[in-house]
Amino acid sequence: MTSTQAQIISTCDLCDAHLRDDTGAFRVLPPVFQDFGGKPAFAGPIATVKCFEDNSGVKAAVETPGNGRVLVVDGGGSVRRALVGGNVAATAAKNGWAGIVVYGAVRDIAELRETPLGIRALALMPLPTEKRGEGQSDVTVLISGVWVRPGEWLYADADGIVIGAKQL
Repeated sequence: MTSTQAQIISTCDLCDAHLRDDTGAFRVLPPVFQDFGGKPAFAGPIATVKCFEDNSGVKAAVETPGNGRVLVVDGGGSVRRALVGGNVAATAAKNGWAGIVVYGAVRDIAELRETPLGIRALALMPLPTEKRGEGQSDVTVLISGVWVRPGEWLYADADGIVIGAKQL
């Protein structure tokens, strides 16, 4: 199944199918994320960036071929600076990323809504980040109390975001 085909899977259906899963292979992110993108549902294998108020790693990641992946950005939950804006989102869409989930803030809402990319984040913040060249890529991150690992699968729709240790 490609990431495009995976988009038609409902997160509610996935939760029903994995309701009794106590292995930790299936996880649900808390309902703290808002939808800011042009695609209401998306799915794909996960790539990660861990950064704090510096989107240098996010920009570098989306400049690579996305191949239907979802970039999960651990911004530490900070909403003081936007880690993704219109230019970063446009680059991600152009390079084949399925979506971006930001545990932090985004900006340029009008541009984000026009971009054919799934985007979830905690909030909007017009301030850009400082460019310090800091951050880590392809590391395990803790997003609102839920572990997310590179190579796992993320599914997002209007009902929420779920993570599977493998493609579901």
